[in-house]
Amino acid sequence: MAYYEENKDKLKLIPIDDENEANGKGAFLPEYDNVLKGAYQPLSRPLFIYVNKQSADKGEVQRFVEFYTKNGGTLSKEVGYIALPEKAYELVRKRFRKRTTGSVFGGQGSQVGVKIENLLQKE
Repeated sequence: MAYYEENKDKLKLIPIDDENEANGKGAFLPEYDNVLKGAYQPLSRPLFIYVNKQSADKGEVQRFVEFYTKNGGTLSKEVGYIALPEKAYELVRKRFRKRTTGSVFGGQGSQVGVKIENLLQKE
């Protein structure tokens, strides 16, 4: 979407339909609200940082992760990306403080209609 926003005059949006008959809602355009609610996938994806478990105890790493999760939303908007909901950033901070390792996707990857904050709340 960031690339599209900068090149609207040269590109055409293409809606995505997950072909899930239970969905019954048809195709979705890559618009801000559709990305936030998890309807426009798989082309939207959250950006992750990965912290080595041993490094997580270092003060400078802890400060970086706190900065990243408190300012990531604002900074992502500045470069044309869509920020995660604030609840997601809160849950990531909690996960980091508990030193929870691994992916919230459980090896299955992104799922249409599943919000990142729902995955983070499962733990």
